[in-house]
Amino acid sequence: MNLMLSQGHPNPTAAAESADPLLESTLSAVESRLSCLGEALRERDLASIDLHAGELHRALSNAVDHFSRAARNGPLPASLRRRLVDAGGSVAAQRESLARATAALDRAIDVLLPRDAPVMYGSYGSAERLGRSGSLHV
Repeated sequence: MNLMLSQGHPNPTAAAESADPLLESTLSAVESRLSCLGEALRERDLASIDLHAGELHRALSNAVDHFSRAARNGPLPASLRRRLVDAGGSVAAQRESLARATAALDRAIDVLLPRDAPVMYGSYGSAERLGRSGSLHV
């Protein structure tokens, strides 16, 4: 073992912690796509959001495939696991941001274009409340 170290060969622990170039590039692609999508979201550039969301989807699909195969062959390096967790957190944060923006947009649309509530008339000509009498009848 010492002979291997003195000849410049990495020890097994260092080899386990070194990043596989394919996994590194796959994760870097995800991180890059996340960054681009985040910037497009900040700029509210719809065409760019659409483009980068599609690219992120493909990069994530590719990453899941590569990381799943790598995980079957042994543990992933801690540095890649941390970066993968961070990327997952970024995806969740962007998803939450989009959900909030969508909810705000829905509320604005409801204010600007209210839905017509159906009016039901009773046998005496007055509008009836459907199922809301204000008291409980058991």
